This record gives sequence, C-alpha cells and structure tokens, in this order.
Amino acid sequence: MLATALLSACAAPSNLGAADRARIAGRTFVVTGASSGIGEGAALKLAAYGGNVVLAARRGDVLEAVAQQARGYGAEALVVPTDVSRPEQVQHLADAAVARFGRIDAWINDAAVAAIGLFEEVPLQDHARVIDVNLKGYVYGSYAALRQFRRQGFGTLVNVSSVEGHVPLAYQASYAATKAGILALDGAIDQELRIAGNPQIRVASVLPWAIDTPLWDHMANYSGGGTRFSTMEDPWPAVDAIVWMTIHPQKEFAVGWRAQFGVVGAQLLPGLAAHVAADLEHEAQFENPARVPPTAGNLFAPMPKGTTVEGGVRARMEQERARGD
Repeated sequence: MLATALLSACAAPSNLGAADRARIAGRTFVVTGASSGIGEGAALKLAAYGGNVVLAARRGDVLEAVAQQARGYGAEALVVPTDVSRPEQVQHLADAAVARFGRIDAWINDAAVAAIGLFEEVPLQDHARVIDVNLKGYVYGSYAALRQFRRQGFGTLVNVSSVEGHVPLAYQASYAATKAGILALDGAIDQELRIAGNPQIRVASVLPWAIDTPLWDHMANYSGGGTRFSTMEDPWPAVDAIVWMTIHPQKEFAVGWRAQFGVVGAQLLPGLAAHVAADLEHEAQFENPARVPPTAGNLFAPMPKGTTVEGGVRARMEQERARGD
C-alpha cells in the first residue's frame, strides 16, 4: 500500500499529449456532479479534448450552461438532470448516454454533498442524506456503469473519493464514512474484475485533499462557523487527475503532496495523521471569525449559487487575513 501511495505522487499533466488526446476524442464520458466544482471542470476539460460528455446533476439549467461551454469546444454534450440518490434516475442517465452515443467509455462519479458539525448535533436526516448521495449514489452509478461495461466489453469507472477515506476529519463524520466506503467499494469491484479476467474494464479512485470548490458554500453547516479548511488547494490538479484516470486508471491516485503525505501518514502513523487533521479542522471551523446560523445547505434541494469550478473560499480567507480578522 505504501508503494502504491508513493507511486501516485506523480502529478497528472495539466495538458495531455497528442496520443492521450486521441484516446479521449470521440469517446463518451458520463460525469455526475457536473454543475460545479471538479465535476464541471472534468467535463469541460474532456470536452476540450474532443470527448462527448453526458452531464448529470440536479440543476438542469446550470448543466445547460456547462453544455454550452462544452459545445463551444466542438464537443457533443448531453444534459440529463439526475439526483444520484434515486437509482431509477441513475439508470435513466446510463440509458440516455447509450441511446445518444452507443456506448460509455468512462463513468465518473463525482456528485457529493456534505454536512459539518459535531456528529450528534447534525440532524440525523442530514447524515442519512449524505450517505444517500455520496455512498449509495456511487453504488447506483457504479452498478449502472459496470453492467454497461460488461455488455460492451470495456470501460473505466472513476470514483472520486478523498484523503478522508484514509484520514477521517473531525466534524465531517458521515462525509468521511462515505469516502472510506467508496474506497472499499472500489477495492471489492477491482477484485471481482481481476477474478473474472476482465482487463478491459477498470476501476480507479481519485483522492483529492480539501479543495476550493462551491462544495463549501453548499454544505450543511451546524458548526456555527463559516465553512473552510486552513490548507485548501486549487481544484484544477484534481480535475487533471480525473481526466488522466479515465485513460490511465490506477487503484488510487492521491492528488498533490498534501494528499500523498496524508495517505502515507495514515498507513505509517494513523493516530498522528488523524490528530493533525482534526486539529486543523477544529481551528478552521471553531476559531474563525465568520459566524453563521445552522443550515441544511443543498442536501435536500439544490442551491442557485455556486456554479463555477473554483469556490472562492481561499480568496475570502485571504481578505480576512488582510483585514486582521
């Protein structure tokens, strides 16, 4: 496991060479969570390389705007509004992709929600909703993708987990549980494919660090503080990793040196890694100047704000520091 984590230290290229671009052009990619954040970024980058993109999220109007950008690159884009917690909607997404393009070359599960706060102070229905979207939604997406891959004989499943799959953060209990569950799901599927002798069907896990996307403005918040993390990173390396994994899949790809150290630290010194991460999260949530009322965020209904790849959280934190807050 340590060797795997160290090998993943190679960064995914921000611009692909001609051979890799040719492997994307004309292929079909399903992307959930495509209305913002790294899901949107990955869809647009795949479109820029000539891939057909099937865009899924709850906000159909936002997806149409993303599709317009994708078509501006000369790509084909199909919008399929989808709540990934609904298995019938996920199956409809798969059916729509095949009906339009004849096959699915890669399926990217990225849709996610989050709830932050003391475990017992976050409403139970909020914890359940996080699990419905982040874990059960990935099960539904993986199920639909694998069944199609087996029919056509090839395909790559890319599931976006997190360093939290190895290093669970305090105040994000249900979110961390889902990210660990995704890694276990991927590991089990990978072994089934190995035993069945299906080398043309691959499953890959992408593990970003805390990244600056609209997720922080969308998440349910019962901490009393403005949602942020002290060492937040740019989302584009995670976008690049997702795109890279669709054509160069590997079991786990930790994005960036912080993620790589987190994964290795969890293997070598799990207690220390968890303590450091928890202290960082506590400082970010309970010792920052922004105080906000409780909110369920976008758990049960989508929010109009937050339609970009980057979230702007780091800029707000920098402004606070400049003011001396």
